[in-house]
Amino acid sequence: MSLGINHLRSHSNSPERLSKKPKKEIDDDDIPMPENSKLDYVNLTTHPDAFGVDPLPISWGHPDPSIRGPVICTVRHFSQRNAIGAHSGSYCIYTGLAVAAGKLNPDYVPNLALTSPVFKIGPHPAWSDPKKMASIDPFGHMVTECFAKYLDKGFDIRPTIAVTKAHIDLPECREAITAKRLIPDGKILLPSGQSTCSKAAIEPVWYLPEIARRFGCTESTLRQSIFRMTNGMYPELITRPDIKVFLPPIGGMTIYIWGDVDTIPDEDIELTCRVHDECNGSDVFGSDICTCRPYLTHAIEECIKTAQRGGCGIVIYYRKEGRSLGEVTKYLVYNTRKRQEGGDTAENYFSCTELVAGVQDTRFQALMPDPLHFLGVTKIHNFISMSDMKYNAIVNTGIKIVNRVEIPKDLVPDDAQVEITAKVFHGYNAGKAYQDIDKTTLLETKGREYGYDTATKNVIKD
Repeated sequence: MSLGINHLRSHSNSPERLSKKPKKEIDDDDIPMPENSKLDYVNLTTHPDAFGVDPLPISWGHPDPSIRGPVICTVRHFSQRNAIGAHSGSYCIYTGLAVAAGKLNPDYVPNLALTSPVFKIGPHPAWSDPKKMASIDPFGHMVTECFAKYLDKGFDIRPTIAVTKAHIDLPECREAITAKRLIPDGKILLPSGQSTCSKAAIEPVWYLPEIARRFGCTESTLRQSIFRMTNGMYPELITRPDIKVFLPPIGGMTIYIWGDVDTIPDEDIELTCRVHDECNGSDVFGSDICTCRPYLTHAIEECIKTAQRGGCGIVIYYRKEGRSLGEVTKYLVYNTRKRQEGGDTAENYFSCTELVAGVQDTRFQALMPDPLHFLGVTKIHNFISMSDMKYNAIVNTGIKIVNRVEIPKDLVPDDAQVEITAKVFHGYNAGKAYQDIDKTTLLETKGREYGYDTATKNVIKD
């Protein structure tokens, strides 16, 4: 069966079932009965005009969730799904393994009775603006509240956001207390060094027309590119142009909040924020080739201080390992950096990544500000980041940033001097601490050598 571009184009000018104008109010009679699928065959794909295909309408960007409609992406309602993909991101594969192993009943419906958020988020004006909210379902944490009528009728609707609270225990916070940089107050920061925070885990939910706009391409091109580069994993990206919502098989993000969440939209109350991209080697295991963990823990310290002053601190932790190139690629780049002629130099920091991966970075910050808008952020007083790409992406969506805070020099590990030098020279915000980085510094800065054997070096060189 051919799933070429002609199929997608053939529907480009047709009325979109999912975008039809909804009624002003939704009552019980407007909600259809769920059709529970009991397929005894494998259906490779579906088509919008096929018999029995009747996805629930969804009006992305509508401020009223009952009119916007729920995201239906579970296997129980095959004909009524209004989203492509599966819940749980990349972990959906493990769900398949659990079913294959006979450990999970594929018809199981989760009991959500006690899962509602432990604190309130939103709604905020940005929730109804697709230009600010296209990679998150803003009602993803309010399933039991907003879509109770659907649940009562038997629909299997899964949350894509979970909201809870936690105590965070970091050795760096205990060290900061010892050094008297942090003072326990018994509420935000305990004498033990633990800090109390609120947090939200988020799975990505993409509204494809807006995703395409942000990346400067047509929706058709976006669909074709994802279909092609996943080796045809999602044929409905091609065959179902009427379905505009996609749950991609990628990592999500976690939001950590210190202080009163309700103060976040108030521009007169101090807000400190860091948007951090996952680095397992540094964040978890303390690898010193980069500044990731020390910058992260410094941001947490600043968030705690802000909360103690009556403000709020936010850290958004994205699962974008190795600049979204993955950890294997990152380690291949490390080897290339250390083995190249002349050693690990700041001058060749970015070119080594491009040599291995074909591109320097695939994080593409166009989607990054969405969780800020989800929280109602309109002004950041202290942005704990030196990244020009993150700064530009945030301010381009209308959020104001007052201060940009660089990582203190004494927190940069020895082997991470290559990274910080290269980044500042190529456009990262230098702040006051790194004003002296120039071309000479770039050429002179080198990382440690691993002592690879000469034979290997010659192979690499050839």
